[in-house]
Amino acid sequence: MDSATSDARTPLGASTDNGLKIVVVGGFGVGKSTLVRSVSEIRPLNTEETMTKAGEAVDDISEVRGKSATTVAFDFGRITLDARNVLYLFGAPGQERFWFLWDRLFSGTLGAVVLVDTRRIGDSWYAIDRLEHHGTPFIVACNDFGGPAYAPQQIREALDLDPHVPLLDCDARSRASAKQVLITLVEHVMSSYGTQGPARLQAPVPHQELAL
Repeated sequence: MDSATSDARTPLGASTDNGLKIVVVGGFGVGKSTLVRSVSEIRPLNTEETMTKAGEAVDDISEVRGKSATTVAFDFGRITLDARNVLYLFGAPGQERFWFLWDRLFSGTLGAVVLVDTRRIGDSWYAIDRLEHHGTPFIVACNDFGGPAYAPQQIREALDLDPHVPLLDCDARSRASAKQVLITLVEHVMSSYGTQGPARLQAPVPHQELAL
């Protein structure tokens, strides 16, 4: 398990007073840990363990044959929005046997990113169901695994998404792409809470102010 943090991590500014919690969820092997790692301004905390033969009888690895490690609790990263607001990113484990952790992770969450592998769209249904149950604003980001191309409307219909839920493509390995995912989520959260925004986030954050 890699739980170390970098000695050269970026300190929080003295004016920072709002910690905003974001959760990244989705099916097994859709790139949640990768997205947290690519966008975090600190070395992320990862609770990953090596996958073993014993786990093959429990987890469906047919679509993730190249995967050698898996998250068993959560991933954690951080990104500064502006002088006052910081996002804390939590990547949830994807296997069904760890779903019991999700409700705890959703507690106090400002919003969520649902990562989708379009080759396995059905793996994302549970995440969307739980977020809707909690009333948590979320967006859907389709991670590029080189699968078949679907029109946005086809994906919306497959996931039974409400029209107001943002849907975008991304590459979780790319910091710029992951940054755009977070920008889209913050804008959606602001819209969901009305023009005044949630109490802890006083104004929309311009794109250029999302520090990386």
